[in-house]
Amino acid sequence: MDYSLNEQQKMMRSLARQIAEEKILPVRAEYDEKEIFPWDVVKALSEAGLFGVFIPEEYGGLGGGNFDLCLVVEELSRVCGGIALAYAATALGATPIIEAGSDELKKRYLPRIADGTIAAFGLTEAEAGSDAAATKASAVKADDGSYIVNGTKRFISNGGDAEIYSIIAMTDKTKGPRGATALVVDKDTPGFTFGKKEKKMGIRANSTRELVYDDCKIPSENLIGKEGYGFIIAMKTLDKSRAPVGSQAVGIAQGAFEASVAHARERKQFDKPLASLQAISHMLADMGTQIEAARALVYAAARHIDTGAKHITEEGSMAKLFASEVAMRVTTDAVQIHGGIGYMRDFPIEKMMRDAKITQIYEGTSQILKNDIAPQILKRRGLRQ
Repeated sequence: MDYSLNEQQKMMRSLARQIAEEKILPVRAEYDEKEIFPWDVVKALSEAGLFGVFIPEEYGGLGGGNFDLCLVVEELSRVCGGIALAYAATALGATPIIEAGSDELKKRYLPRIADGTIAAFGLTEAEAGSDAAATKASAVKADDGSYIVNGTKRFISNGGDAEIYSIIAMTDKTKGPRGATALVVDKDTPGFTFGKKEKKMGIRANSTRELVYDDCKIPSENLIGKEGYGFIIAMKTLDKSRAPVGSQAVGIAQGAFEASVAHARERKQFDKPLASLQAISHMLADMGTQIEAARALVYAAARHIDTGAKHITEEGSMAKLFASEVAMRVTTDAVQIHGGIGYMRDFPIEKMMRDAKITQIYEGTSQILKNDIAPQILKRRGLRQ
């Protein structure tokens, strides 16, 4: 379908596709198997200027929006969702700074991110997953105005490899969610260390680690927004990040679909190509239709977010929910179409299925997203506005 991309967007997509084909494709199996963080791909993306896509122009970026980010994430994920996450999770870590940081904070961190410095977002904890308001990590204000952070963050993408961390900690636990505050923490800050690297089902080319804060002193100028606004900043960050997760899901599904079409054309059974069998051709028809529907919804949601609309929770949540469910269905069908070889680790299909699963879980599980969507529907009684 023609989504009326402008010349800059076409260039971004073309560059991302080229890097995916030339840099990611040759190493995706090895990086998945050995759990290697893709520093060479990060370098290629940086040299191509793609880390600047989501950074405002005044801070060294290209000034692109949510839609532009989705285009790049989709192309990278089409070849490897795990490697693409180094890029996507950096955008996630940058979002709180972009949305709520002071001009001084933006000048200090955003140009570095635009140049390819890896970032991460620290929200999840052992007892604060879907219930983000249950955050226990604390940030106590010292006499000199700095914050002393203690606690842990769990399952953080880019954890340990990122240099810049946007985190949420409680400055006043008596206020519940209104007592949460957002801060930027540099990797080399004393008192900041990392737990073990998690062993995961999928996205194995991305590092997932625990962040550990032990009397970690953060200067007051690293405050994002105002004290007590951390939960609001976190929710706004997730609202803006869900369409890009949807684009990751679309990319993974597209890669699995393309491989399935090629296999169905080449593989012969009963003296004819698999594609000539109605059962297989109908599966391909369903896969293609679902992907196009998911892409259309993700793109529409991303463009809606870029309008600056105040209420974007429903649109972003719908895009991620639908696209992630499609990715899981499509990759499952792709394994089925490939038969025995689809189940083997020598081929990329089983990896795509493993990578697809996380899109139903992180940045809001499918079940939690329905909890976000339903009240919005009930509020407007299902009527078009």
